[in-house]
Amino acid sequence: MYYVENETEEKVDLKIVRAILKKIVSYYGEKRDFSVTFVTDDEIQELNREYREIDAPTDILTFRLDDAPSFPISFDEEDMDFLNNEEMGDIFISLDTMRRNAEEFGVGEEEELSRLLLHGILHLRGLDHKTNDFEKEEMLKEQEEVLTKLSLKS
Repeated sequence: MYYVENETEEKVDLKIVRAILKKIVSYYGEKRDFSVTFVTDDEIQELNREYREIDAPTDILTFRLDDAPSFPISFDEEDMDFLNNEEMGDIFISLDTMRRNAEEFGVGEEEELSRLLLHGILHLRGLDHKTNDFEKEEMLKEQEEVLTKLSLKS
């Protein structure tokens, strides 16, 4: 199950977002929970500064649940779902940067949104990349191949 929230004053068609997510989740057969939150550049910059020590906005930040620091606490039976990773984590997308990216790359906003949603899910599934080289980075190659397979790319 995925949860989608828009914390901005910008309009987002959540039906489209859910339709894109449904395609991606079905493709991977993913059953774990995650959230997608749309934020502004200011909000994502604050998160980027706090968690990555980078004082600049970015298009997407992904926080995997299993990347959370371990705490010296004990869990009872009811908390075991947390330990069993029934939840993947959280994706934050800056609508401001997403729209600038779409314009800069000459693609529609829906395609760029699809790319970012898939990108976040790939990170939640444990994939990563060191650069943004779409020809060398395996994660980015998979991202573009899946976008094409799911007809999310124009």
